Amino acid sequence: VLCVALGVSGAFGQDITPRAKEQEMPVAITNAKVHVVSGPVIESGFVLFDKGKIVEVGAMGGGRVFTGTTRVIDAKGKRVFPGMISPFTQLGLAEIATVRASRDFNETGDLTPEVYAAVAVNPDSWLFPVARVNGVLASGVFPTGGSVPGRASVLRHEGWTWEDMTVRRDAGLIVSWPSMRTVTAWWMDKSEDDQRKDREKAIDRIREAFRLARAYIAEKDGPAGAAVPVDLRWEAMRGVLAADAAKRSLVFFEAQEFDQINAAVSFAVEQGLKAVIVGGRDAALCIELLKKHDVGVIYNNVMGMPRRDDAGYDDGYAAPAKLEAAGVRFCLASGEETPHERNLPYAAGMAAAHGLSVEAATKAVTLGAAQVLGVSDLLGSLEAGKEATLFVCDGEAIDVTTQIEMVFIQGKEIALVNKQTALAEKYREKYRREKAAK
Repeated sequence: VLCVALGVSGAFGQDITPRAKEQEMPVAITNAKVHVVSGPVIESGFVLFDKGKIVEVGAMGGGRVFTGTTRVIDAKGKRVFPGMISPFTQLGLAEIATVRASRDFNETGDLTPEVYAAVAVNPDSWLFPVARVNGVLASGVFPTGGSVPGRASVLRHEGWTWEDMTVRRDAGLIVSWPSMRTVTAWWMDKSEDDQRKDREKAIDRIREAFRLARAYIAEKDGPAGAAVPVDLRWEAMRGVLAADAAKRSLVFFEAQEFDQINAAVSFAVEQGLKAVIVGGRDAALCIELLKKHDVGVIYNNVMGMPRRDDAGYDDGYAAPAKLEAAGVRFCLASGEETPHERNLPYAAGMAAAHGLSVEAATKAVTLGAAQVLGVSDLLGSLEAGKEATLFVCDGEAIDVTTQIEMVFIQGKEIALVNKQTALAEKYREKYRREKAAK
């Protein structure tokens, strides 16, 4: 019985929706309210794209018409947004939490910087079409586990293979910074002294990894480099340790608490790293430090519960507004379990209900996410030259009542279907038949 159940569960994890066809002709979405994000909203505008790229964005008027083979979509009364980006998730790496075979986000070993998230992504995951129908069209996919679990990848949510889906295979190295505080709760089975020892060991492992990587690179690039065996772990860290600071790739530090964030940023400054804080529950308490060192934040605690007795009920809801007011670079993650990444816009909506402007909240899940992940040259706003990854809807992107009506990824029109829409139609048909039989 167990084998049968697991087999059925695996089948449910297989996306059977058809892949979209390549864009065959230019497409112009006209007469829409165009949310450029990187600039002012165009009240009555158009977006023209061809061969998967945006060609032109502008205002209607002056007798502007589109002729020839251009497909014209009249979106009067509708809005156009760039696709939303979930910046911190395991989409494609995890399907069903109780089925071990469908969880592929934790590599064996404590130091695995050579691991790319993208290569383990299942392009047939049912979770991609679920996210797409709510306007979440790309994501930053992070492996987890260990002190250095690997490298994040940025993926678009459509494609036959992980290569098709990949926007950036190597978005940056991930470092899981240990908790700096001891726990005295009833469930903790380690003494405070043992916890402190574990913390110091974890920090030493991270520090040693960077020391060994630097030593390896210096030796490998030296006169006797040809005789040095290739070590994939340290080769993978070349980008974050590049001699030219402007060309260094990102290091994503997973850190939530005040002490964690301070320690991680201090380590990044000491090592000359280009840092981003992932999690950032207490980021609003570290504003000066983050601003001083230009550290970005992927904030995933909008919907989280307050963690301190003296914190307000809106501690998580209001933090993004504080980061925005202070000028900290940030974006918003859903904070949800992987199957619920479709709820990303609602995290932004909650932040907007607690002080963040609607425009800033929308940016936090579009251009802001693209900037923090280092892919703003391709995604995040409606600008000529960027990928035509966008959607048409009937309201604000972050409003829970908004309906997504059309989706395009790299110019390809995406069918708004998934397992849930198929089941809904299945049972509607049941009642239609019953009604017809009466």
